[in-house]
Amino acid sequence: MQNEIYFSGLGGVVPELPMTAAGLEDLARERLSPEAFGYIAGSASTERTAAANLAAFDRHAIVPRMLRGTAAADARDLAVDVLGTRLAAPVLTAPVGVLEMVHPDAEAAVGAVASELGVGSVLSTAASTPIETVAAASGENWWYQLYWPSDEEVAESFVRRAAAAGAKAIVVTADTPGMGWRPRDLVLGHLPFLKAKGIANYLSDPVFRSRLATPPEESTEAMQMAVLTWVSMFGNHALRTRDVARLRDWTDLPIVVKGIVHPDDAREVIDAGASGVVVSNHGGRQVDGAIAALDALPEVAAAIGDRAAVLLDSGIRSGADVMKALALGADAVLYGRPWVYGLGLAGADGVRHALRMLLADFDVNMGLAGFATVAELDPSILRAT
Repeated sequence: MQNEIYFSGLGGVVPELPMTAAGLEDLARERLSPEAFGYIAGSASTERTAAANLAAFDRHAIVPRMLRGTAAADARDLAVDVLGTRLAAPVLTAPVGVLEMVHPDAEAAVGAVASELGVGSVLSTAASTPIETVAAASGENWWYQLYWPSDEEVAESFVRRAAAAGAKAIVVTADTPGMGWRPRDLVLGHLPFLKAKGIANYLSDPVFRSRLATPPEESTEAMQMAVLTWVSMFGNHALRTRDVARLRDWTDLPIVVKGIVHPDDAREVIDAGASGVVVSNHGGRQVDGAIAALDALPEVAAAIGDRAAVLLDSGIRSGADVMKALALGADAVLYGRPWVYGLGLAGADGVRHALRMLLADFDVNMGLAGFATVAELDPSILRAT
């Protein structure tokens, strides 16, 4: 990517979009609607957890090794296999809902770009585009994230639809039985779902539609009733660890539980049949004052050992961040907000820019630090600061 910038034409070319995650956020703040930007950027209450996610990476410094012959691009192989999904680099796009707020191409654009670049994508239940439409654009490296509704038959239908459409894993989000206290949305009185945004998977689901007296597309009143039906089943306070095992009745796909930050919870979900966990505090959007995801990672990884896959979500902003997460026990990372800003700024081109920027930064940093493969990354490459 940097060669394209430096060597295009006689004097190089100036990129149209910023070259850092923070720059994408700043530009999105200027250009997106207050509602869209607030929904993406906002976190729980004081937003200390979101800040803690970023600060946690600053407490670990990479110790580069020299004269390893890794600086040339062809000296490095960053590909990994995570739960049977082959990735060109250990990165998947995090599941982010309601993408129609920032661009009409929404989830399909994200899936297509991720597939093009050889990384993974995770499709949210709260998508603006039905599972089957996104799957058609997303190639082979996509997973489906389940917000488990209180209506069990709807939940099962989502899982079976995802499997039939080609998902490679089911990611159950455990940390959102309800939404956190989010002041940026509250001050604007903005909850997009109440305007029928982010519920495309429900509106296209035959079991959900069977719960409606009238098809939602027939009138404004029918759509309002569909939204109220969604309200009645979003979030499931009754879920327990043992429910993870019930997914095995619905699918043979690997099951990953997202939102794990305690080692005991990690052990329990693996014992219940999960194939992996995502160490995550939902980007700081749920529990204010919660432990930073990176701080939770080493204990969770140690508790699981080689029994299952471990991924890290919440706070990834650079290639160095990816390296640190892998060194502390993650098999791959989920990357969230920056590519959403890119989508809002330039559609698929913005997603591509944000992902390529992260991948190039990761690749260059690996080579300059003396590492040719991700297998070389372990706690010994870091020092506490």
